[in-house]
Formats: sequence, C-alpha cells, structure tokens
Amino acid sequence: MRIAFMGTPDFAVPTLDALIEAGHEVVAVYTQPPRRAGRGKALSPSPVQRRAEAAGIEVRTPTSLRGVDAQAAFAALDLDAAVVAAYGQILPAPVLVAPRHGCLNVHASLLPRWRGAAPVQRAILAGDTHTGVSIMAMEKGLDTGPVFARRRTWIGCRTAGELSAALAEIGAELMVEVLAKIDVMTPVPQPAEGATYAAKIEKGEARLDFTRSAAELERQVRAFNPAPGAFFELAGERVRVLQASAIRRWDRIHQIPGEFVDLMDAQCDSRNGAVIPANLKRGEIFVISCGEGYLEPLTVQRAGRQAMPAWEAYLGMRIEPGTILS
Repeated sequence: MRIAFMGTPDFAVPTLDALIEAGHEVVAVYTQPPRRAGRGKALSPSPVQRRAEAAGIEVRTPTSLRGVDAQAAFAALDLDAAVVAAYGQILPAPVLVAPRHGCLNVHASLLPRWRGAAPVQRAILAGDTHTGVSIMAMEKGLDTGPVFARRRTWIGCRTAGELSAALAEIGAELMVEVLAKIDVMTPVPQPAEGATYAAKIEKGEARLDFTRSAAELERQVRAFNPAPGAFFELAGERVRVLQASAIRRWDRIHQIPGEFVDLMDAQCDSRNGAVIPANLKRGEIFVISCGEGYLEPLTVQRAGRQAMPAWEAYLGMRIEPGTILS
C-alpha cells in the first residue's frame, strides 16, 4: 500500500519499522518539528524523524495541517492510507478523508477507555489490571472513531516507560495485520458506555502526597517513570522516586503521613499478608508513612545526580527517623 506515516516519539518508531519491513511504500513521514533540548538547547529531531531519514524517506515537519497549502500537499501524495501513532497534532477533516482508506491510528488503550493524550499513565494511576492497543479509523472527535482491532496485555508492575514500549510493539504488529486485510474489514463503532478521558499529565501531579495510600503512591511512581518523575521534597531539595514498593497494611500507632520511619520501629503486624523479614535489623530499611500503609522508595534521584539506591541517598542526606517529608 501507498502510505504516509505520522508520528513523533519513541512509541511511534516500531510502527514505522513494521510498515517498512512489511513492504509498504512509505512515501512520506510527518512528524513534529525539531525541538530545543539538552543543556545547549540545540535543535533535536524527533525519534521518528531520525528513523525516517536513516531509511531514506522524505520527512515533513509542518507546524500545522490546517492551512490549504499543507492539506493540498498531503492530498497530492495520493495515498491508500495514512498511519498515525502519537503524532501530536489534530488532523483536520480534509486530511482525514484524503487517503482512500482514511487515517488509521495506533492508540495505546482499549477504547473507549482512556481516550486522550496520556492513556498509559492514566491506566496505571487508576489501578487498571490490563490495557492494550486499539487500531482505530480516525474521525473528527477525540479518539471516538470505530475500531478495527484491539489487543490486550496485563499491566502488572510495569512503569509507564516499560508499558509504553510493550504497547508500541503490540501496536506495530496489529497495524500490519489490519492493513493486510483492510479491504475486507469493517471497523466497529465504539460503545457509548465505558468511555474515560486520559488528560495530559501536568507536572504538579508528580508530587507525592503522603496523605494518600501507599498503593496509590506506588502507582504514581510507576506512572511517572520516566517522566516527569514522582518526587518529594526535603529541606527544599527535590528527590525523584524512580522505583518504590507499597507496604499496604502494616499498622502503626500515631502514624503521621510523610514521616520517615525505621521499619523496625513501625509496630507492624502480618495479619493482612505482610511479612517482616526474620533477619531485619533496626536501621536497615526505612519507609515513609502514608494515609494507609507505607511507601518504601527503592531507587531515587537527587537533583543533579545519577539515580541511586534509596539507602545511599538517605546516607548522603542524613535523614533521621521522624523527619516529615513533603
């Protein structure tokens, strides 16, 4: 098939690779313009642009597709289909209808659940047990188009980065399968019930609120890894938590949310399945008390430093039991 590919981040690269490997004629790649990044603020092309240029494919980086000239240039490609994966722009109606089979989107959720910009993070934050990929025929509404195919996967304990990488591979495989039989497929309208909105992640959401349960905060850590990174503050220093474990039901008298606690001083019990290691000694494991349970940071990153085991950071910061974190 004669195809244009539209995508920008790492998530989109496996689909572009799969289209090329399947023998489709990818005549143009649309991606977001290079952005300034790094300490030198040099212009950096998107992962999709770098991959397309390496494959010798024409790259187009319009800031918008709303203009008549941009739409005419797209229509002139005479496409069988456009494949879209995390492009980052809203496609106007003339673009949606220009290819013979329309525009097909790789969306990282089981539509209609988690329509919108951040389906992977929202699924983790909500405590969903599974998610997946939908191949959708795009229309004017936000992720409301009929679905050609879905494929499910378990979320487990994966971070947003790990889950996104897995979904990218699933989406690439599923898109190739759909394109192979698109002439005989009819997309199914999404059900009216069960729709949820995956709002864009705001940086302020990454602050750990220790009045919430440890289970919620553990999901927050996974949802915001690698970016923007869940964090707490101590004495004005921001500490990112990259990996953590939730101790859901160890009870403690006079528990104060945000208190830095030596686990052996926590007056714990094992009635709800928690088990205290038999050889645990005072001062070996520290946790942070929450509205319910405890959060044990495992890997953290101090400002301007590399990621490190939490116990190393505690030694450097000299955090004493009883300290209240915010």
